[in-house]
Amino acid sequence: MIFSLFGKRKQMKRGPLLKVDLHSHLIPGIDDGSRNREESLSLLKGMKALGYEKVITTPHIMSDAYRNTPEIIIEGLQALRKASKEEGIEMEIEAAAEYYLDDGFYDLLHKGEILSIGGKYLLFETSYISKPIQLEEMIFEISSAGYTPLMAHPERYRYIKDPLGEFKRFKELGVLFQVNLNSFGGHYGKGAKNHADLLSKEGMIDFLGSDVHHKKQIDTLSEVFLSEAYRTIFENNTIRNDELI
Repeated sequence: MIFSLFGKRKQMKRGPLLKVDLHSHLIPGIDDGSRNREESLSLLKGMKALGYEKVITTPHIMSDAYRNTPEIIIEGLQALRKASKEEGIEMEIEAAAEYYLDDGFYDLLHKGEILSIGGKYLLFETSYISKPIQLEEMIFEISSAGYTPLMAHPERYRYIKDPLGEFKRFKELGVLFQVNLNSFGGHYGKGAKNHADLLSKEGMIDFLGSDVHHKKQIDTLSEVFLSEAYRTIFENNTIRNDELI
């Protein structure tokens, strides 16, 4: 009923349906994601066509680039919900944030100005190239504040040189992993794909995210959902997305 864009034969090959996406950039004009209302609505329609019933969109918060606040994000969320309703898109839309671990993050955490996922998970990212010197301390601070640390796209961090050992260390620290679906299709390069495949094989993936910024990523998602790599994820991992429905 929602897979007409794939064709009947391909429908039968698709792996388990995800109802909830918890990582995207759909609020227009506040980060490097959607640029305007029309693009946001197009992306929402694309997510709907892929079978999603709910999106938890997560704008960047970075002290030196995207100085979003809960107020800015909630205002954008309300406008997006209104536009979506007017367009007749039947989809639940919520918002949290993707926090960059920088000095400004400490201030937000200590002030309690956090938009978490489901009131529980704090989605965070780091530099792709350089591992933060105090990364373990920051993870401890997140846990101490009462949140479950959820690392966005761990497969994409190029500073990870001993993937199995370093990923296991993060798990020991209580970190959950949200892997980008498009990593399995090579969208972010060979290195990210290899790490995503490793995480899947080792049963370390907790959540799957679209990390949608633009339409090209919707198109790539439709291919990933039909791949063997996607079906294999559910054989080795307990995917928690639909707990957020």
